[in-house]
Amino acid sequence: MDIKLETEGIIKLVTAVAMIIYLLPMPYGYYQMVRLGSAVGFSYLAFNLKSGESNMLWVYIGLAVLFQPIIKISLGRTLWNIVDLVVGIWLILSVIRDGRKAV
Repeated sequence: MDIKLETEGIIKLVTAVAMIIYLLPMPYGYYQMVRLGSAVGFSYLAFNLKSGESNMLWVYIGLAVLFQPIIKISLGRTLWNIVDLVVGIWLILSVIRDGRKAV
């Protein structure tokens, strides 16, 4: 499998790995750093979408709002773990899908 990584792919993979590590017991500062990085990363992905991808625009904006660290959204530890895992897997799969389209 040959996957070409561009900036978007790198952002997705770094965010996905950080979210999967998020499932381990980590210091509180790590969670805040991942939330900030995720919000910035999802904002970047939304801003750099190509025309015709309006559905993904709303997904990225929604994820940026969900992960932003300023106004904390309380979902509880279990639900946050599920969200982190689902989003992390989705990001990895989207990198694989995008890489296959580029080949």
